[in-house]
Formats: sequence, structure tokens, C-alpha cells
Amino acid sequence: MNAAEETPPNLPLSGEGQECTTPLDSSPDKGRPGGVSLSDEHWMRHALTLARNAWQQGEVPVGAVLIRDGEILAEGWNQPITLHDPSAHAEMLAMRAAGQTVGNYRLPGTTLYITLEPCLMCVGAMLHARVERVVFGAYDPKTGAAGSAFNLLQDPRHYHKVLAVQGGVLQEECAALLQAFFRERRAAASAKPAAE
Repeated sequence: MNAAEETPPNLPLSGEGQECTTPLDSSPDKGRPGGVSLSDEHWMRHALTLARNAWQQGEVPVGAVLIRDGEILAEGWNQPITLHDPSAHAEMLAMRAAGQTVGNYRLPGTTLYITLEPCLMCVGAMLHARVERVVFGAYDPKTGAAGSAFNLLQDPRHYHKVLAVQGGVLQEECAALLQAFFRERRAAASAKPAAE
């Protein structure tokens, strides 16, 4: 079975399979970590569902959804291999689709939910697009550009700063999906020489 035929594991994602159109309270819940709302968790679950699309295509499972006024403006999942495009990261595809939808490359008043901390390239596009808020799941200590390896989203040298950055939303679930994907890929790679 090749990577494109494999199915992502059914990791425990509460709320899975629900439509993401229900208006939710976006105010932080006192029982949740700082600044995280029910709405943040809701949209991150949607992004996790999109990440599974990437896995089914043999791509690193990262999903992104761009929200404005509590509605989905656009969504995407990693597809650089499928599209033969090194810039086809989940958040890039979501921002491109949103730009086409609204007829403008500027996306003010939006929140971008991503299952993995964005890279340098994606952060640059977020700044140019004027995304207002970025919420991500798993931290990326090696290449994350939203505070882990670099903190470009709120660098004072930019003309525009993302007004709010929230990391670690459903971090365990987001990280578990990525870890399962890479564990499966390593197992398949080590089994390949034995089969030859």
C-alpha cells in the first residue's frame, strides 16, 4: 500500500464529523488555557479534519481554515507534492482561495487556524495579507516562525503585525496526527528494503 492509499488513524477528535457552521462563543473560557475559546477549539478541529485530507494524499498532515465573522472564508491542506508546488502549504492555499473569494489579496479581520506552527514563507504571506489573528496547534521548535524558532508575526520591524497569536490549541491532537504520519512513513521506509 502506498502513502496515498493509506488512511489516517482515527485519533480522538471530539466534535469530529460535525458541520463547522454553528456560531460559537469566541470569548475565552476561564477553564481553558490563556486566550483559548470554544470557537478556537471548534475551528482547530475543522483544521484537523482538513489535515487528514493531506494524509490521504500522501502529504504531511497539516490543515488550515481562514475565518471571518464566524464563517469559513477559505480552507486548505498541505499539497506541495500533489501540486508540484513548494509553496502549497495549507495556510498558503487557504489564503490564496480567500483572496480569490473576496477579490483582494488583503484579508483584514480574519483569523487563520493551522494545525502546525507556520513557517517563514507562510508567515510572510500572512503579514502581506494583513491576517489579524493566527491560531495554531502543534509547535514547531525547528522551523516555526510564530514564536518557536523565530517570532516574525509580531516583529516590530514590519509595517503590519498580526494582532494576536495563540499557539498550542489542541496541541496534543495536532502533534499526535503528525507523529502518527511520520511513524508510519518511517515504518514503511524501513520495511521497503526487506521486501526487495
